[in-house]
Amino acid sequence: MKKTILLIFLLLFGIVTLFMSSSVLFNWFGIRAKEGNFVPFIVWANLLCGILYLITAYGILKNQVWSKVPLIVSLIILVLAYIGLFIYINDGGIYETKTVGAMAFRIGVTALFLFITLKIFKK
Repeated sequence: MKKTILLIFLLLFGIVTLFMSSSVLFNWFGIRAKEGNFVPFIVWANLLCGILYLITAYGILKNQVWSKVPLIVSLIILVLAYIGLFIYINDGGIYETKTVGAMAFRIGVTALFLFITLKIFKK
């Protein structure tokens, strides 16, 4: 049951992340204008993590122990991007305040996904 719930959340989070990130980067449906002052490297990091969430979901569906690896990589990417965001802000870069909170949320959710995945495949 825990595995099924994790799988569903990973799929939903991955699909939404891919859609929103690619919409901002490629200006689909006019979403770029609605996002305001986005930070491109943050959006690229999120896009990459969206792909990694879907890879993890596939691994969990196939009951593969390696499923934790894409989440570990995602967490590293997000933490590095978050550090980069603070450097960017400190250097006077233009950004939206919501980006800081959204990245903290994404790091927390990814850490939670990783924690649950580790518990599922603990041997």
